[in-house]
Amino acid sequence: MLLTERETDEGLLVSVCDPDILGETFENGQVSLTVEADFYDGERVDEERVVSALARASVANIVGTRAVALAVEHGFVDEATVLELDGTRHAQLVRL
Repeated sequence: MLLTERETDEGLLVSVCDPDILGETFENGQVSLTVEADFYDGERVDEERVVSALARASVANIVGTRAVALAVEHGFVDEATVLELDGTRHAQLVRL
């Protein structure tokens, strides 16, 4: 998976995506998501590193079937909140 971590004034912003969807656009009715390289292209890492980053994140954007499944499996994201977008999945995590 591709992982990017950015420190912001609000805390750690994490973006995770499946590498095979980088640059792709997915739609579902009025919702459209482009997996922009500027935001999602990062270090290629294993699942353990993704889980560690999500555990520390204040905000996370997760896109891709595999990436979202990992976030759900580890309890970071509720399956009911996952968006299905034209063949892939998207989820967000916000800790208040």
